[in-house]
Amino acid sequence: MIGFQIKKRHRAVEASIVDRYKQLPVANISDVMSRMFAGGPDLRPMHNGTGLAGSAVTVRCRPGDNLLVHKALEVAQAGDVIIVDAGGDLSNAIIGEIMVAYAKRRGLAGIVINGAIRDSAVIRQGDFPVFAAGVTHRGPYKDGPGEINVEISIGGMVIEPGDLIVGDADGLLCVPFDLVDEVYRETVNKHEVEERMLADIAAGTYDSSWVDTRLASLGCDL
Repeated sequence: MIGFQIKKRHRAVEASIVDRYKQLPVANISDVMSRMFAGGPDLRPMHNGTGLAGSAVTVRCRPGDNLLVHKALEVAQAGDVIIVDAGGDLSNAIIGEIMVAYAKRRGLAGIVINGAIRDSAVIRQGDFPVFAAGVTHRGPYKDGPGEINVEISIGGMVIEPGDLIVGDADGLLCVPFDLVDEVYRETVNKHEVEERMLADIAAGTYDSSWVDTRLASLGCDL
């Protein structure tokens, strides 16, 4: 039934690739993706700041209802990220301490909720990655409907099952499954350029002449 179904995921990013992405800043990944993709400014880390990386198990649920999220905890494999489109509604929490503890026990890489969580003080002290849009003490309902492993969209960013989800203190990003190798290579190059810039700044040899060059090209009177 459309709107109330559980599908199987047919692909996932290899663990070795996920591990390599963990070493890269999300901002650099975003830069090489033309700064055109993001999970929206509302999705923020609710935990102690540990980085997030893993293959997506997608969930679309009715705002305020977490029945299909409970099922996703059973469907997901170790290293997966459960990413939930709960409509961005903050009236009822979708997950709390118990579900986070269970996800961690099952070896999942993290949970993303386009909606609210609760038990935020406990989650904030922990190292299990949880990203969400807000906090409320009001609990969820468990009536459905909802869908697992379907295409979802959060803040205009489309996520398909098996895509790579990455996150850090700057926010959340989805790297499409077919582009993970290309994006990784370009991100490494970008990161190395920035590391050299930081080294030049520390050494007092940083060249900022590009600023005037750019201003002149735009017609600015200098």
